[in-house]
Amino acid sequence: MSAWPGKFVVGLTGNIATGKSVVRRMLEHLGAYGIDADVLAHRAIAKGSPGYRPMVETFGSWVLDPNGVINRSRLGRLVFADRQALEQLEAIVHPLVKQAIDLLISYAYQKIIVIEAIKLLESNLSTACDSVWVTYAPLEVQLARLVQNRGMNEQYARQRIEAQPSQQEKVAVAQVVINNNDSLKETWQQVLASWQEIFPLTGAVAPDSTGLLEGQMLVARARLNQTQEIVDFIKHLDRARQSLNTSVILPAFGEKAFLLLRQDGKLVGMVGWQVENLVARTTDVYLEPALPFEKAMGALIAEVDRASSELQCEASLIFLPPKLARHDRVWHSLGYQPSTIESLGVSAWQDAAKESEPPGTTLLFKRLRKDRVLRPI
Repeated sequence: MSAWPGKFVVGLTGNIATGKSVVRRMLEHLGAYGIDADVLAHRAIAKGSPGYRPMVETFGSWVLDPNGVINRSRLGRLVFADRQALEQLEAIVHPLVKQAIDLLISYAYQKIIVIEAIKLLESNLSTACDSVWVTYAPLEVQLARLVQNRGMNEQYARQRIEAQPSQQEKVAVAQVVINNNDSLKETWQQVLASWQEIFPLTGAVAPDSTGLLEGQMLVARARLNQTQEIVDFIKHLDRARQSLNTSVILPAFGEKAFLLLRQDGKLVGMVGWQVENLVARTTDVYLEPALPFEKAMGALIAEVDRASSELQCEASLIFLPPKLARHDRVWHSLGYQPSTIESLGVSAWQDAAKESEPPGTTLLFKRLRKDRVLRPI
């Protein structure tokens, strides 16, 4: 039994570039509440957060950039080359991350929790979990992902990999091993099979469309087998994306959820939505132009806000093309306001906006909760 009564907790770990986050998002698609402990570790040492001052006192002001923010790249080069420095870092960060995890789980309504943590086993967090899942990928796949996706040079990528315990050690203690070295579809099949074995009566329930009156709208999360329908809908509304195909949309399911708006069974609207670092980000906004904008967009965004609040998000960011952003009255009624990245104020929210903002879009912002995890002390 986990350390959190009434919850079944999956501890998800694996070495760098083995696809932990992809697997966590897949479990979230199936109904679990996901926690990224590594992101919480970044939050713990953000400027103004409780770990910030101990970090500066331990490692010195040289780890700060000109704005007084801890430079994680500089810090990373130190701790991955010096085991004692790594242990000092972990002594500061791990207790704060544990506090944040306790808080998030206590507030989560979901019964199944998945905690993604690269140091799950080393920090003894695994002993508090009901099941340990490990992602695995061959060395050459890890290297390729770090070089191609994260822009590391091969020498530094090898250093990062070699600084971690062997994958075999983690695989040896796992209840579930996900081999994440092939296609997303094959990874999904492994995750789904393991989920159904552990939780045979649990899973996302399809919304019931019976009893809807003609013209009523229904919002539901897309499933993997609806990829072609999503592609066709985007191409129908966006002439610039006529080359789009399922090979582009399918991997996106490893990063985000697609919320589909239907009227009389027909797909009429869609958003791409994801939650990372307790910040909701909505992109890929599409809507049939003949629909009443306020009613249709209101239905989509109401579901975005509801789902984001269930995931304990602090803020919601929406990135819109100009033709959709100009409906000021509608967005104001939904609680959103035009913003700039600088005006968001909180570094975690600013980072989220920088990571997610598509070019040529307008940023809209809404605060979803007053309290913040790992807020300044």
